[in-house]
Amino acid sequence: MFVKLVKTFILSIVFCATAQAQVQDTIVVARDGSGKYRNIQEAVESVRAFMDYTVTIYIKKGVYKEKVVIPSWIKNVNIVGEDAEKTVITYDDHANINKMGTFRTYTVKVEGNNITFKNLTIENNAERLGQAVALHTEGDKLIFINCRFLGNQDTIYTGTEGTRLLFSNCYIEGTTDFIFGPSTSLFDYCTICSKSDSYVTAASTPQNIKYGYVFKNCKLTAIVGVTKAYLGRPWRPYAATVFMNCELGKHILPIGWHNWKNPGNERTARYSEYMNTGEGASSKERASWSKQLTKKEAAEYSIENIFRTGDCWLPNK
Repeated sequence: MFVKLVKTFILSIVFCATAQAQVQDTIVVARDGSGKYRNIQEAVESVRAFMDYTVTIYIKKGVYKEKVVIPSWIKNVNIVGEDAEKTVITYDDHANINKMGTFRTYTVKVEGNNITFKNLTIENNAERLGQAVALHTEGDKLIFINCRFLGNQDTIYTGTEGTRLLFSNCYIEGTTDFIFGPSTSLFDYCTICSKSDSYVTAASTPQNIKYGYVFKNCKLTAIVGVTKAYLGRPWRPYAATVFMNCELGKHILPIGWHNWKNPGNERTARYSEYMNTGEGASSKERASWSKQLTKKEAAEYSIENIFRTGDCWLPNK
């Protein structure tokens, strides 16, 4: 049933507001030379700007060590791996290499809109020497299905306010603030793995945007030895994050949330939970400034409401 729902959702996005059949081309990338291109970036650069039809970049199994940028003039592209665990895009930049800073460390940067990633691993395998982003997003209407995001600090940066992202059936790991940024992002049926005693999220949701990070039906796990993790801390004052119907492991601290050593954030941060389970789900000792949603309030977190901004990026009802 879940797979059918995901397929329906994707189709509704791709074909929204059009009654015409769309042309779809396929470009094959393979390290062994059996495809048209050996590098992913070469395939991306071959795509025509501002297409009104869909192109699929199919990536065969292999390890692709490259920094990939999907530029802003690229849209309507599906980037599909042959195998989620064996199709790997990797790089090893971190913030303290030649004073690079966090935002240049990405392995994959997505500036374009209407891009779907499926069956891939995106990894930053830098040593723990500073922030090291695996995925950096700036585009709108981005979908990630059955993907793996591997890294340490700052694994996923959702970097532009007002943009909308869907992560479905993904695996995401990291140490500190490993899901961070201002975008509106729905994580559905994802596994979120903490690799150190630290913070899972660091949202920077703008004050005027209702939905920030929404985790539904996710499983929060940890590697051996990790026992003290927070659900989140506010990178900016109005950070919005909610965990709903998630399984929270025993590594999640009873207080749940951290104020980033600024009591003023407690008046503005929008942190909430609903019907979570697991050893880390008890609300008895939760931060007093976080919230347990009512059934009525939880119902507002429908996919239609989360992604509604005036256009048609919504699944069919």
